[in-house]
Amino acid sequence: MTGPKTSKALPTACIIGAGCSGFTTAKRLKDAGVPYDCFEMSDEIGGNWYYKNPNGMSACYESLHIDTSKWRLAFEDFPVPQDWPDFPHHAQLFQYFKDYVDHFGLRPTITFNTAVETAERTAEGLWKVTLSTGETRTYDVLFVCNGHHWSPRIPDYPGEFDGAAFHSHAYSDPFDPVDMRGKNIVVVGMGNSAMDIASELSQRPIAKNLWVSARRGVWVLPKYMNGKPADKSALPAWMPRALGQAMARNVIKKTLGRMEDYGLPKPDHEPLEAHPSVSGEFLTRAGCGDVKFKPAIKALEGRNVRFADDSVEQVDAIVFATGYDMKFPFFSDPDLLPDAEHRFPLFKRMMKPGIDNLFFMGLAQPLPTLVNFAEQQSKLAAAYLTGRYRPPAKAEMEAVTARDEAFYLGPYYKAARHTIQVDFNHYVVDLKKEVAKGEARARASGYALPVAARARQSA
Repeated sequence: MTGPKTSKALPTACIIGAGCSGFTTAKRLKDAGVPYDCFEMSDEIGGNWYYKNPNGMSACYESLHIDTSKWRLAFEDFPVPQDWPDFPHHAQLFQYFKDYVDHFGLRPTITFNTAVETAERTAEGLWKVTLSTGETRTYDVLFVCNGHHWSPRIPDYPGEFDGAAFHSHAYSDPFDPVDMRGKNIVVVGMGNSAMDIASELSQRPIAKNLWVSARRGVWVLPKYMNGKPADKSALPAWMPRALGQAMARNVIKKTLGRMEDYGLPKPDHEPLEAHPSVSGEFLTRAGCGDVKFKPAIKALEGRNVRFADDSVEQVDAIVFATGYDMKFPFFSDPDLLPDAEHRFPLFKRMMKPGIDNLFFMGLAQPLPTLVNFAEQQSKLAAAYLTGRYRPPAKAEMEAVTARDEAFYLGPYYKAARHTIQVDFNHYVVDLKKEVAKGEARARASGYALPVAARARQSA
């Protein structure tokens, strides 16, 4: 891409968080010459993939392996180790992140053990940021990279439960936070964490009985298809979506058969109409009878749990694998928060029309992976802050956002977990087209900086 020939000072940015979205954004800004500060509340990078993260926000459990293959999660300019297995352990991914940060010299630009307590837009349009140290700083642009898998969502049921009950976010292993040996256990939910935890706890030396409770059945997809990681055969972005999904559904059904054959309930939707639940073990555990199924919980009755079919089981522990809420605790402006239906529309899942100096990075549920999603988004952000990209007018941004949401969310049934779905392949191709369109708009404007460098002058 050609760029502006200007000696103008570039705007100063604040990056909140140094997980994979934060540090890949930092790398792109550094390459583009955009000055920034990155604040991480923990003592190390990695965010959600930092096991036992002292900030309490990691959802890693000891046995966790990522459900995305190494072929799809690798950063563009930093290959994964050649000796990695197809699906690496969380410790391997964490080390990969640390190696990336050190290789590109990003660590000195990250301020650790420092949280952003508040971020407020001033009357002049700058960002006033208050840190946990008590210091206040002013920035031209703000990047929100605080993740969306740290605030557990727990359902509210009638009654009280007298046993142990906790969200999967707190699960570490079969003995922490509760020794599960010999226990009657209910795992609520049928997402990826539910599949992993239920498969682990249902092993005969652990649980006495294990039930998975959910409102509906799901399609449990394998990690491998025809001896290869299933996500290596992702459909090309140019293929018409309806055709591609029809082909994929036929393959899935032919390969897996019916979920009922494994003792699971019949899904009320087609494959790929929900965010995929991926497991290489769950169907086997269900087929062996180690995992049993129950409908949604109806009420809690002391040490008993009543389900929607009015069956009752004596239960020792409940694990809620029921997802997470999007939260931005540093914002007080309600316009910068998700609505009551967990919706938060953004232009290209990054920008809020009408606010020209705010980016949300990695705030998506992309298939197949979130790991390198912000790395792609940062291309537009860096081009924007250096005058090489200009977005369309506010009304057009809103219209494009509505069309994008209809495209990406349309195939999924309505649920809180499906409000930020994105197809990674299609998104990357579409983003490249948008950056090219924005470059033409920037050229027409003489490559004027959309966000001026004012923060240092006002400091």
